[in-house]
Amino acid sequence: MANGSSRRLCVLGIDIGGTKLAAGVVTCDGQLLSQGRVPSLAHEGPDQVIRRLIDLCREVVAQAGLAPGQLVAGGVGCGGPLDPRTGVIMEPPNLPGWIDVPLVARLQDALEMPVYLDNDANAGALGEHRFGAGRGVDNMVYLTISTGIGGGVIIGGRLYQGENGNAGEIGHMSVAYNGRPCNCGSRGCLEAYCSGTNIAARAREAVLSGEQSLLYEIAGSPERISGETVEAALRAGDPLALRIWDETMQMLGAGIANVINIFNPRRVVLGGGITNFGGLLFDPVRRIALGRAMGPLTEVVEIVPAQLGGQVGVLGAAAVAMERMGLTGTEVGACV
Repeated sequence: MANGSSRRLCVLGIDIGGTKLAAGVVTCDGQLLSQGRVPSLAHEGPDQVIRRLIDLCREVVAQAGLAPGQLVAGGVGCGGPLDPRTGVIMEPPNLPGWIDVPLVARLQDALEMPVYLDNDANAGALGEHRFGAGRGVDNMVYLTISTGIGGGVIIGGRLYQGENGNAGEIGHMSVAYNGRPCNCGSRGCLEAYCSGTNIAARAREAVLSGEQSLLYEIAGSPERISGETVEAALRAGDPLALRIWDETMQMLGAGIANVINIFNPRRVVLGGGITNFGGLLFDPVRRIALGRAMGPLTEVVEIVPAQLGGQVGVLGAAAVAMERMGLTGTEVGACV
């Protein structure tokens, strides 16, 4: 048993992705007492994935060596669409065959404790707010910029979920009213330009149209151009990569300016793999977003990198459970 853990209330954080499942036992102050991950093998369908997930959860609970009553709930972060109120996974594109799967009911039956569900971006927002870059602020917006773009909004210290639990789809705000098609069915979405997938797609399209670039040399073929390829070419000063990146930053900066104008946050937290570009992303995004947002709102906002890194999935899922149960970390015996 972890030293001192006998006096802690803990929750189970469960992160479900298309390629991996992760779980961990988390104290209210964000300490991971145990964690593990296994491949999703999503092609096997929901029944097999859920069985594998339950086995993983039982394993990390056993590793934590908890006393009876210490593990009070589980939280789940998963790609949508989903219904956080009924606990049903509707039809996420990265989980084939998951159509109206009552995930929460199945986990509650197997694990014999309350389980709470939210989409992975909302979970990330809650995790960063409670344990990471959003600590200490009441109003925060979180964006994860990776394969897609997700978002979560904290207002008055609470997650804003909207009328039916699907607020915060910042990746699907329109930044070009008749722009590139997006997988959501609309056009000109922020995700259609600024996700890693679409940065690479725009670079491939340019190379295939005949533009000369280091991108081809680095990748070996247009089909192998990725976000990492664009970053390498950008750092080498490749003109095409520079143009693609400048357009990306203009779109992302405009989107974040919209977020600032709408929500008036104290902090905008950016996470996900594309933020690994570091100053190549944060310097232009800050300049563009703060230059386009309304003056009084820019005086109080910071645009900062996320802090939880690869642990955001499990810690965010744990924060979902803590939020729903009203665990603040100040309860007697919760986090001492």
